[in-house]
Amino acid sequence: MFEHRSSPLLPRPQFVHRLARSVLFATLIIVVSLLVGMAGYHWFEHRPWIDAFADAAMILSGMGPLRPLESDGGKVFAGIYALYSGLALIAVAGVIFAPALHRFLHRFHLDEESKKRK
Repeated sequence: MFEHRSSPLLPRPQFVHRLARSVLFATLIIVVSLLVGMAGYHWFEHRPWIDAFADAAMILSGMGPLRPLESDGGKVFAGIYALYSGLALIAVAGVIFAPALHRFLHRFHLDEESKKRK
């Protein structure tokens, strides 16, 4: 996916395209995670879809549910979903920042290579 360290630096338009693809993939992760959370709150806690959306969005963002959980199944789901949400946050950050970090390190490596040649 990324160029080798001996390859030249990717041109800016291609880098922007790579970054846009990463943001799109991260958005897909967030949307799927939100839909899974909504389904869980709807089925386990019997909440209307709009309330399920609000609770799933709050958990996914790290804030916590809006209303107390009533069923044991809902509590187990909310716990698992909260653990997943923490990992999803880390994954999304990695997906978004990976191209920029790679470009920074690649440029740094190319600068070091040019200094060694002089």
